[in-house]
Amino acid sequence: MENIKFNNLGLNNNIIKAIDDMGFEEPSKIQAEIIPVLLDGFDVIGQAQTGTGKTLAFGAPVLSNFAKGDNIFGLILTPTRELAIQVNDELSRIAKYSRVRLLPVYGGQPIDRQIKAIKKGVDIIVGTPGRVLDLLRRRILNISNISYLVLDEADEMLNMGFIDDIEEIIKNTNDQRHTLLFSATMPREIEKLAKHYMKPDYKHISIVKSTMTVSTISQYYYEIKHKDRFESLCRILDVDEPSSAIIFAKTKKGVDELVESMQARGYNVEGMHGDMNQNQRLNTLRKFKEGNLDFLVATDVAARGIDVENVSHVINYELPQDIESYVHRIGRTGRANKEGIAYTLVTAREYMTIKQIEKVTKSKIRRKDVPSIDDIFQAKYNNILTRVSSTLDSDEYKKFVPLAAELDEEYNLVDVAAALMNILYEKEISYDYSENSIDNSTSYVRLFLTVGRIDRLNPKILLEFLNKNAHIDKEHVGNIDILEKFTFIDAVDHAADSIIRNCQGNRLCGRKLKIEIAKSHK
Repeated sequence: MENIKFNNLGLNNNIIKAIDDMGFEEPSKIQAEIIPVLLDGFDVIGQAQTGTGKTLAFGAPVLSNFAKGDNIFGLILTPTRELAIQVNDELSRIAKYSRVRLLPVYGGQPIDRQIKAIKKGVDIIVGTPGRVLDLLRRRILNISNISYLVLDEADEMLNMGFIDDIEEIIKNTNDQRHTLLFSATMPREIEKLAKHYMKPDYKHISIVKSTMTVSTISQYYYEIKHKDRFESLCRILDVDEPSSAIIFAKTKKGVDELVESMQARGYNVEGMHGDMNQNQRLNTLRKFKEGNLDFLVATDVAARGIDVENVSHVINYELPQDIESYVHRIGRTGRANKEGIAYTLVTAREYMTIKQIEKVTKSKIRRKDVPSIDDIFQAKYNNILTRVSSTLDSDEYKKFVPLAAELDEEYNLVDVAAALMNILYEKEISYDYSENSIDNSTSYVRLFLTVGRIDRLNPKILLEFLNKNAHIDKEHVGNIDILEKFTFIDAVDHAADSIIRNCQGNRLCGRKLKIEIAKSHK
């Protein structure tokens, strides 16, 4: 599957354009194998671990084949509310240039609103079995003419006791539908489901789990705010002073922007990505191998052919799209039985991905605090001291003794030494740090709000609403994630209490607001 691009898979142009906007250069293994099979009209069992890009694997072909009509086109079942929201949000991004009406349905939200949306017209439903069944029994939902039925994380749904609900839902569909079943494992119940409800010529595509060997690599993560991402990277580099590091960005544009920012601050760095011609990439790689570059910023695709033995650090400036890519990335260090260091920058929203990586790779990713200016000063001081000691062990400095003697006549030599050390320190600092530390230790509560993009909500409107009703300033709010029909916000403990107490039931963007503490994503 080497070098396959999304535009080689048969997807329509609107879907390819949306995927390009999402920043994915090429498909993961499961995407490359399943998308063409689904586009050819086969039913499919996709067996792969969490974190392999399954949502795009079924979402892209289903949306590519979407045809407008009077009936619901597709139904996607997920085991939890959180996964339903997550899948719906990703499908919204894939459908960016397609006129598709998506609706997530699940318990915990007023059913009246979901009924109203269904009656207005919906193309694809993403929901939990319990809520879908409730809507079917009320005769609100008609799935008798759907084209696609997707069971996402089927083994998890069976473990949660949804088998009877799933079978009842399937019996409300038609025999002509396409059935897609995604599961990490293949228990007997799933084989029975396939035998009873999938077409006889269905394809079973299993992505063999790669060997996750990370034993010689020490892995750490830094929890950051999105706005502090670049400064956090500079602080890490100023303290660690890697001899040779590969820094991974998610997109080609991200590589270019990061390289430009780093070069502006004096870092010896170049980038590599798929839009560069072969000569450019070979030239950059040669300079990196020969030690003429300290840092290489790359996308996953561009870094595939990199084989450099002495890379001391791999830094995930942004997380990759799947766990296998994470393992490939950090495998660029710790080669030839040498110790390697892997750092990953994550926001609070991305924290659960770190937990997933730990689970799949059976490794420990330890938390580190973003360095303070005091940490940077100590690291630079130690470095300068080492260099001074090394120079004193040689005779090369002696040609400067007469100059030092002249300075001794006018200044205190301790002051002279401190002044010279200050010159070196200022020269080596890359960023104009204004605060001693980036405070990411604040304890946040994640809140779920029942208003989203569809209501024309934006961060400015939301912050003004919180300030007016709960006297909450923007400093008390962390990440704001506005999805199609919902919003998640991170608020400091006391602010979260005030928001729930003072904003619950108020009208925001014309909608009566319901707020609750969000559960963690799976």
